[in-house]
Amino acid sequence: MSGRRLPIILALGTTQTLAWASSYYLPAILADPIGHDLGMSANWIFAAFSAALVISAVLGPRIGRQIDLFGGRPVLCTSNLTIAGGLVLLGFCNSIPVLILAWILLGIGMGYGLYDAAFAALGRIYGDAARGPITGITLMAGFASTVGWPLTALGLDHIGWRDTCFAWALAHMLIGLPLNFFMLPKVAGGKAAAANAVKPHVPIDRTMILLAFTFAAGWTVTGAMAAHMPRILEAGGATAVQAVAAGALFGPAQVFARILEATLLKRYHPLVSTRLACLTHPIGAAILAVAGGPAAGAFAIFFGMGNGVLTIARGTLPLAIFGPKDYGYRLGLIGAPARMAQAAAPLAFGLLIDLIGIKVLIVSSALCLSALAALLLLRPNSTQPVTDAASG
Repeated sequence: MSGRRLPIILALGTTQTLAWASSYYLPAILADPIGHDLGMSANWIFAAFSAALVISAVLGPRIGRQIDLFGGRPVLCTSNLTIAGGLVLLGFCNSIPVLILAWILLGIGMGYGLYDAAFAALGRIYGDAARGPITGITLMAGFASTVGWPLTALGLDHIGWRDTCFAWALAHMLIGLPLNFFMLPKVAGGKAAAANAVKPHVPIDRTMILLAFTFAAGWTVTGAMAAHMPRILEAGGATAVQAVAAGALFGPAQVFARILEATLLKRYHPLVSTRLACLTHPIGAAILAVAGGPAAGAFAIFFGMGNGVLTIARGTLPLAIFGPKDYGYRLGLIGAPARMAQAAAPLAFGLLIDLIGIKVLIVSSALCLSALAALLLLRPNSTQPVTDAASG
């Protein structure tokens, strides 16, 4: 498969960008106009979105098991169909029950189609050598918000939110579905393996718990910052213009960190880069606390760099520690708490900001440092040595 590595990375990078832009990043632009047209609070849209994230978390282990057996092609193609269906239903939405049903479909589609599924698909194709391809698709999909938010806003201004949903659904059918179907390899013997398969026994041991806690803590911070970073920066003394400008630095900082991961850090075990990533948010928070509003950009850069590496680590660290056997299923188990935490984070941190303002960064920094402490508890002999193949 080495000869087809680049085409597969480009295809999955494109479909991941589409999947994130048309699902996870959709409410930030469309929640208010949807709520206005339907005569409901935008909080209903965000509540439905949070429920969708919980659904994707619950489905994670089952979807990972399907990828272990059949490969990523049928699963990721299912995601295109399901997300497209959810978007069409959202475009026709005229009541809260239909809104909820649309987001149930989108939650199922996100479970079948976002990073965990893509990482599992690459693990099924490349085994221990999946680290490089995983980094490659995150380099592309790191621009999902950079691409998705302007396109959604452009659609909102010119064709309205309903036709924007229909346009994203059409993109899944014309771009995402063909790329996933034709570019991902078919797994030979999948039906026979499924017929003889038994549910894998993956013990929830100390290492699994530490990794699940690490990513849950990290994704709590990610979910909180995605929803509230401009508000937090303004509470720290930044002007509205400074806060918006800082937010624009987040995406490029993620991609820059992923380039470092793909070049300088690839020769080291993923545990090294993951530990470093847990330090960047507290460092950025300390800079903001000392320098105030003018340091908003520095905070966004440090946070973005850490988040960029943590996204990769969610796929590469379990692979490096446990190997490719039952990788998709294991990834689903480890990732489920993270998705649930990410769903709860916007509401929890919104309440905290009302209570303590900028001091909320003490809470987020403590979460990152607790994730670092969990990683430091992993003994060196609990991980496999990194080989040239594993570094991709």
